[in-house]
Amino acid sequence: MVEKRKGSEILADELKLNGTDLVYHVPGESFLCALDAIGVRHPDIRAISCRHENGAAQMAEAYGKLTGRPGIAFVTRSPGATNAVNAVHTAYQDSSPMILFVGQVKRGLMEREAFMAYDFRTMFAPMTKWVAQIDDAARIPEFIQRAYQTAMTGRMGPVVLVIPEDVLEDEASVPPGKASVPASAGNPSPEQLASIFGMLAEAERPLLIVGGSGWTEAARDNVQAFATTNNVPVVTTFRRRDIIDHRLPCYVGEIGIGSNPALLAHIKNADFVIMCNDSLSDVNTIGAGYMEGFTLFNIPVPKQKVVHVTSSFAELNRVFQVDLALLADNDGFTAALAAHAPVAHEVWAGWTAALRETFEIETRPGPCPGAIDLPQIMKWLRQRLPEDAIVTNGVGAYATWSQRYFAHYRLHTQLGPISGSMGYSLPAAISAKLLYPGRVVVDFVGDGCYQMSSEELATAVQYGANVIVVLFNNNMYGTIRIHEENRLEGRVNGTQLVNPDFYALAKAYGAHAERVTVTDDFAPAFERCLDAGKPALIEMCVDQEAIHSRYSLTDLRNRRKAKH
Repeated sequence: MVEKRKGSEILADELKLNGTDLVYHVPGESFLCALDAIGVRHPDIRAISCRHENGAAQMAEAYGKLTGRPGIAFVTRSPGATNAVNAVHTAYQDSSPMILFVGQVKRGLMEREAFMAYDFRTMFAPMTKWVAQIDDAARIPEFIQRAYQTAMTGRMGPVVLVIPEDVLEDEASVPPGKASVPASAGNPSPEQLASIFGMLAEAERPLLIVGGSGWTEAARDNVQAFATTNNVPVVTTFRRRDIIDHRLPCYVGEIGIGSNPALLAHIKNADFVIMCNDSLSDVNTIGAGYMEGFTLFNIPVPKQKVVHVTSSFAELNRVFQVDLALLADNDGFTAALAAHAPVAHEVWAGWTAALRETFEIETRPGPCPGAIDLPQIMKWLRQRLPEDAIVTNGVGAYATWSQRYFAHYRLHTQLGPISGSMGYSLPAAISAKLLYPGRVVVDFVGDGCYQMSSEELATAVQYGANVIVVLFNNNMYGTIRIHEENRLEGRVNGTQLVNPDFYALAKAYGAHAERVTVTDDFAPAFERCLDAGKPALIEMCVDQEAIHSRYSLTDLRNRRKAKH
């Protein structure tokens, strides 16, 4: 006879069945019995109580990005759910598997505009792969199975499950489900491989672009073997720099916001492109200017021959009409590339070397305004940190310093939001440290970005997530200031910030704190952070002139004057 269980117990058991080890939440009355069931029945599942629902959900997104398995977050009703929207959007745009559980009012109160009730299915529909409400405790295993399957299959992404409070309290006799195994998009056929390698053999300037989510060590090894054996230059998409070891001669840089103009010029001159495991989106096709999307290739038909490989039908021929649109599993496709006989041409050696040279020049430290030399600090950190150290960043012009000068050697060592979500980096760093407590985790964050989630430093202290926050404080919203200089003749409207004492604030949370005003003080301050045995923050007092890794504020003004 099947055991009768409460809905909350069924839910807890299904999460355990699917390998859940961490749950992020801000406690709310609508799902308290679910948290209780997790704690009683599966105490090995750590439930992390956060300070804001966006922080909890961003931690779940980062978990999904790092592991390829859905990160789990719980939020309550309207205030909690609306606070979590930002993170759900990040999971959607970044293709990160995630399941957000939203507590709902009891079923008898639906359609009466009850306290904190809302139509969450309508609210979340545009930014999720699937959103549903569970109205029967006996169907919880069915919904959980489908949620995991949906989040992990094809282009990964978020699922939202809404559960009325009384469904968690109901009892049902239902057997447990099965652990979800994502469906595969399959492998390329021999005919498709022959077509790809035929186009490659005819090319004089080939290029491989890799990106997207769900990368495994095997897929990474295979794609690096293919690029190295065939001497084909390889580029990573925006915020996916950790897919390729930057020390390999075939690695030539990153496309997207803030990318190397010299690299973009070479890409426009390529004659054959393989886009592997990512979309030909606006961010991935910036060819000129700051955010000139869809300009890297001609629309609707690129002048290059293009093969687009992805696990999602919806991404193929969406904007660009390519020569071969291939639906395939990333592991299977990269294995097929590596297994194929090499077709390298002698002429490719010069092409790859030319692109690599642009990368070497790009990452060579140059002058930096102010008393803190940011390129030198990024280079020092790379030498000091273990290869498996995880670095996170949020959104802002400050991120261009690590994007340009901090190299990646291992897979899953970068966490950054493609979605443009400020406040991402600290929750992501905490999630990474909770998941991998033995690894060093460093959060690169701007002063504006930090203040959108700084309360989560208390979460880090409470749970012993000893992250190191490297705070770029220039007392302004830098990215928007750049727009003001470029588009508003330099008129400033709200981008200047009067900030709190970040050093004192970190101390108040119980963290270790340092303040750095000159380059030479950074290394000893960082060492003290490593030895602190608690979360730590280094406030770097950055000159406003050092607004971007490619230009200063004065450069922007001089360019504007030159146009008149």
